[in-house]
Amino acid sequence: MKTVDRTEQAAEPISAQRSGHLRDLAAAGAGVVLVAAAVLVGRAFDDAARILVVHWPPLLASWYPHTGPGTWAAPVVVAAVIAYGPSLAVRLRWRALLLSCYLTVLAWVLSLALIDGWDRGIAERLTTKHEYLRVIGRFDDIGAALRGFNEHILIGPPGNWPAHVAGHPPGSTLTFVLLDRIGLGGGAWAGVWCILTGALASVAVLIAVRALADEHTARRAAPFVVLAPVAVWAGTSADGYFTAVAAWSVALLALAATRTARSPAAAALGAGLLYGLTCYLSYGLTLIALPLLAVLLLTRTSRPLPLFVLGALVVPTAFTVAGFDWWEAYRLLVDRYYQGAGGVRPYSYWVWANLACTAIAVGPAVLAGLRRTLAGAPGAARTLRTGTTAPSQRLILLVAAALLALVAADLSGMSKSETERIWQPFMLWLLPAAALLPPRGRRGWLAAQAVVALAVNHLLWTGW
Repeated sequence: MKTVDRTEQAAEPISAQRSGHLRDLAAAGAGVVLVAAAVLVGRAFDDAARILVVHWPPLLASWYPHTGPGTWAAPVVVAAVIAYGPSLAVRLRWRALLLSCYLTVLAWVLSLALIDGWDRGIAERLTTKHEYLRVIGRFDDIGAALRGFNEHILIGPPGNWPAHVAGHPPGSTLTFVLLDRIGLGGGAWAGVWCILTGALASVAVLIAVRALADEHTARRAAPFVVLAPVAVWAGTSADGYFTAVAAWSVALLALAATRTARSPAAAALGAGLLYGLTCYLSYGLTLIALPLLAVLLLTRTSRPLPLFVLGALVVPTAFTVAGFDWWEAYRLLVDRYYQGAGGVRPYSYWVWANLACTAIAVGPAVLAGLRRTLAGAPGAARTLRTGTTAPSQRLILLVAAALLALVAADLSGMSKSETERIWQPFMLWLLPAAALLPPRGRRGWLAAQAVVALAVNHLLWTGW
């Protein structure tokens, strides 16, 4: 693998290498400018009218410099990944690499969360007045709760749901209800569940990249998938769990479409089952259909579709039979959204400030990778028609599909603020774009990723 890296680098003229590096730095710098503009304009908005409904725009956070147990643990994880990550990603056997990535993501997310301490960083995050655990007692009769779920979405009627419960289909709340039923109730278990499941998303994205591009590309992406600033929010909300469910839907479909799974039929069925569940965890994650479509386009096959569709119908059918109407709930949610902060927050600010939140969450290395993605997308799309797409071009098209889903979510106006948390399932698929960066300087880019995460977690008190 190392020989391939050197060959690729040597084959490129020195002037082109320097030019590409300067453009990568310019892309990262543009991200810094975007964030700075969002901070300055956001403060002006808030000073004038207080209509952004966040304390430290563009992030849902408050200025709160602090330290905690994770202050000492997180830099150890960073040092280990920077020193050994790129070389181990090349040398380890594939399964060992996946396990190492999972364990490292766990260590990274936990250490960042523990900067805020166990209680405030993990155990109490899902017990606030807006969160799912506040309504566990109202699901003693699950059937009745589902049949009457839509009656409590709007603000006004007695007993309206808290913001997060009303803002998601009941699959998300039912997850924590079922955990409570098996004896894993309370905020600590809920937080541990979200972290343990959320870290599995890193494994899914590497498996998908290997299947759709090649193993070499997946190995190059691995350290950046592990050491991402978005981990700041992966350990503090249920969105990390949603991310993993959606990611495994894409990964299983990739295995089914490329026929690299032991049972492609089972993989296709599982992909559909998880996509159906994804749609009942979060309304906005229906947009994961775009990366799923990209999988079929890249593999030039529709063979998994019948079983995928069959699997995708299972969860919607179960909820519909139980009495929950997804379409009616979404219509009511739109009204609820504009009853609350969504009706106050200005679209003219958030339509671009959301992208500043994304720039922070994915980090400068991924911004540089996205610069290469956008530059290579037209050529990659042209080769798709001929079936001669190179591995890097297949990666570019997969990342572009996720970027398109993110842009669609942004333009919808239903994601004004908090996107550093909400868009995790889309941002996950942007992280492998860093594999497009040349081998030289990779450790520097990893260090930049870590600095962003550590700065955010130490200087700000992030919401949710």
